[in-house]
Amino acid sequence: MPTKKAVKKSLKVTQIKSSIGFKADQGKTLRALGLGKIGRSVEHVDNDAVRGMIFKVKHLVKVEEI
Repeated sequence: MPTKKAVKKSLKVTQIKSSIGFKADQGKTLRALGLGKIGRSVEHVDNDAVRGMIFKVKHLVKVEEI
């Protein structure tokens, strides 16, 4: 009997606002996510670590599940 592979969900994170004027650690979190310019998008595996980073900068990014 064939087994089902676990499908990893992923998140598309897009920067919509600059980190200028916010705390320095929020800018570093954006860089850790692979962002740095408005309009840039990256894909990440949906896990607790990435969710925590997104939560920290939720006012600067837009998140879509794909």
